[in-house]
Amino acid sequence: MLYHLYKLIEHWDIPGLGVMQYISFRASASVILSLIITMVFGKKIIRLLQKKQIGEEIRNLGLEGQMQKKGTPTMGGVIIIASILVPTLLFARLDNIYTWLMIITTVWLGFIGFVDDYIKVFRKDKKGLAGKFKVLGQVSLGILVASTLYFNDDVVVREKVKDTNGNFISEIKVDAETGAQEVVYKSQHVKSTVTTLPFIKNQELDYRWLVKFLPDEWEEVGSWLLYALIIIFIITLVSNGTNLTDGLDGLATGTTAISGLTLGILAYISGHVMLAEYLNIMYIPNIGELAVFVAAFIGATVGFLWYNAFPAQVFMGDTGSLALGGILAVFSVIIRKEIMIPLICGIFIIESLSVVMQVSWFKYTKRKYGEGRRIFLMSPLHHHYQKKGIPEAKIVARFWIVAIMLAVISIVTLKVR
Repeated sequence: MLYHLYKLIEHWDIPGLGVMQYISFRASASVILSLIITMVFGKKIIRLLQKKQIGEEIRNLGLEGQMQKKGTPTMGGVIIIASILVPTLLFARLDNIYTWLMIITTVWLGFIGFVDDYIKVFRKDKKGLAGKFKVLGQVSLGILVASTLYFNDDVVVREKVKDTNGNFISEIKVDAETGAQEVVYKSQHVKSTVTTLPFIKNQELDYRWLVKFLPDEWEEVGSWLLYALIIIFIITLVSNGTNLTDGLDGLATGTTAISGLTLGILAYISGHVMLAEYLNIMYIPNIGELAVFVAAFIGATVGFLWYNAFPAQVFMGDTGSLALGGILAVFSVIIRKEIMIPLICGIFIIESLSVVMQVSWFKYTKRKYGEGRRIFLMSPLHHHYQKKGIPEAKIVARFWIVAIMLAVISIVTLKVR
């Protein structure tokens, strides 16, 4: 909003106003404002939640310190969502299709999580929103995101042009002063369903290749359908994984902040023509504007951690966890790094797998032996370590360390190819 206001009055030559044209300044302002909103207004919102007696209902699972959390204010995800949306609307370019996709994702999944929390807290129904409605919301968002990325003319990538033999077209440019020679490849902006393959140099995956077996008249439909199914799967996996991870004070908040920072770095590099060229990775025009959004995201999660760290003064609830997971999923798809999700969002994937493994093995052994057996003492995985007697704060810190290691590996893939 402020960027567009600047464009309207830039001819007035107001001193200092020109900084609004720089993404770096607007991203910095975004993270600062996000932190201010979270830390200043967060306390007031927590007091309001306490006054309205919007507290967490705790099931006694026999975990140390668990029952002490009963009555802790929940639905704190509204703090996170407000801290993301306000800076984004103020400092981001609102004519950017990627910005709007992220805003819609935040509101969409935040609303689903809010309804779930509302049913649990105010209607005293521990089951919350029926699972089928959650999945329907995630599927609907996936279809919207897939359709926008697939059909919108503003969603393009820069690809090197090939000749009829499949070789890249290039020319040698000579510097007039130094005589230095440089090979310059001819490139163009194109619509594409190409995504990045980590660890493999000059190799990318085009989802269209996976439907080449279809008749020509069905190839376009099959390509879009496959693309939509993949995006729906990613959104469902990561958002639910984040929801499962939100079981210890500060665990989901800190982990999403680390994943968000990683995605922000990848987005900045992918949207910077010189860095993308130097690292020989896909350049995505206009993607750099997402730095403003991800800055607000990082500020919101770090600021919320101020109150959510052990011992937590507030829980984000599904309002926050579903939204944060969905943001990470859609962001990774937009910057075409979704295949790297097992690294970038590794903690959430591991937590989800621990639940799937536990439930599947229990059902299998119950059918075979008449008595269900468990792989872990309890799932998700963080509760397994609680059952082993490891203090909650230590479990969270160690999960953060693993998340940082995975983040570093994700960044390293830019060079190790």
